[in-house]
Amino acid sequence: MINVDLFVVLAIGAIVLLIYHYIAQKYQYFLSKPIPCLKPTFLFGSSWPALTRKRNIATHFQQLYNTYPDAKLVGFYSFTSPTFLVRDPEIIKKIGVKDFDFFPDHTPMLPSHKLDGEVGEESLFQNTLFALRGQKWRDMRATLSPAFTGSKMRHMFTLVAECAQSMSSFFASEARSGKRLEYEMKDTFSRLGSDVIATVAFGIQVDSLKVRDNEFYLKGKEMLNFQSFTVGMKLFLMFFAPWLMEKLKLDFISSSLKKYFKGMIVDNMQQRKTHGIVRNDMIHILMQVQKGALKRQKDEVETKDAGFATVEESAVGKTANTRVWSENELIAQCLLFFLAGFETVSTCMTFLTYELLANPDVQDRLHQEIIETERSLNGEPLNYETLQQMPYMDMVVSETLRLWPPAVFSERYCNKDYLYDDGARTRFTIEKGRTLFIPSFALHRDPKYFDRPDQFDPERFNEENRSKINPATYIPFGIGPRNCIGSRLALMEVKLIIYYLLKDFSLEPTEKSQIPLQLKKSMFVLIPEGGVWLEVKPRNP
Repeated sequence: MINVDLFVVLAIGAIVLLIYHYIAQKYQYFLSKPIPCLKPTFLFGSSWPALTRKRNIATHFQQLYNTYPDAKLVGFYSFTSPTFLVRDPEIIKKIGVKDFDFFPDHTPMLPSHKLDGEVGEESLFQNTLFALRGQKWRDMRATLSPAFTGSKMRHMFTLVAECAQSMSSFFASEARSGKRLEYEMKDTFSRLGSDVIATVAFGIQVDSLKVRDNEFYLKGKEMLNFQSFTVGMKLFLMFFAPWLMEKLKLDFISSSLKKYFKGMIVDNMQQRKTHGIVRNDMIHILMQVQKGALKRQKDEVETKDAGFATVEESAVGKTANTRVWSENELIAQCLLFFLAGFETVSTCMTFLTYELLANPDVQDRLHQEIIETERSLNGEPLNYETLQQMPYMDMVVSETLRLWPPAVFSERYCNKDYLYDDGARTRFTIEKGRTLFIPSFALHRDPKYFDRPDQFDPERFNEENRSKINPATYIPFGIGPRNCIGSRLALMEVKLIIYYLLKDFSLEPTEKSQIPLQLKKSMFVLIPEGGVWLEVKPRNP
């Protein structure tokens, strides 16, 4: 009996040693590479501080970035997976643009996600433009690209402006009733962002500031509550351990939420077909796609018409495409617009109002530009062209996106073996299947590229200084063909909201205001600790 027990103990010990050896071998990957590597923690690699929320995600990547300040490329481990951190702007341009064919995709959300991009139609998230891969992504990008040109933004301008004006009217009404207008701005702008996405992407009108518990807003909050451990963990696993997510059969979007959003879009499209309703929104655009009627205008020239941060469409998006899309594949894009619009714009607006609160001189100057713009309109309503011709507005928004980029990082997946050559003496192969991270937040705060990087200074983006900025060091909407398709819409929304907010109100500190701001230890997004509280004070009570 003793011998049997001893055999069992020895067998278990041998198995444990074999597993340990197998995992330890994975941590030797960078020993053969001529680049520095961060020392991993067993099983968790470099992920432990973010996973346990000892650091927020921005600080986590900034610390990874700063560990080897002279390196162009740094190795680290996502759990046990060897991963690269790209630090050098020229290498970022090569990977994102010049050598895009080696890095055309995001890391597959699930290991079963095929390289050709073909996924089952029933999977909404896997069919979004963000998650698509290979030729299917190229076809979808080319299909949707005409929907985000300057001319289309002019059509959507009125819908977004109505939401911004509704916000201003709500604040004015609350002030007339004698209330003190003290708000937490992330909640406020999440509600306003929800209203914009409802009207622009889903073709419905809601007012989440007045009707605070409306179903559309609550469903969105349920899906994108990044302070929820469950939502945060799903996002973390999607980016850093997709194999585990598939093993656990986790889906980012629950079946009930998919059913809700899909039903809303299908019903809306059917109503329009039945009654001949035409509305300049995303539903109308998707219906045009179904009929093959959405085309890029031949005479439309892509420019930075929406501001310095605008990303320009690549040849991929300008390619003619005749692929026929299913209803489910198109509905998935509405879901993506919701995911992006609900969170990223509200995050940008929250940090923008914080900076205006912390820098009253900037707020005063921006208000003055708004008043001068109003006078130039001679009583006519604000229009797209006039909004985009406000230089200081663009400087303030551009600087906000530098300090507080909505995406802390972007990543690219190596689809075929790539010979890395930094032009000096470092040459080696990045094998197919490896992920490269581009740390936007850390790049934007590197003193090599931005003087006094932690200081909010819109003058970095004035006419004289903006030409000195290396485009690869300022990437709030990503880089290359895989950049954010909706940058024009996002910038238009931010500018419209701040225009109508500052026109009639000033932003004043309250007892709850936190200056300087601290970040919550979130695993995925930038969240102010305790929120951004301020008073929205009428300028002419």
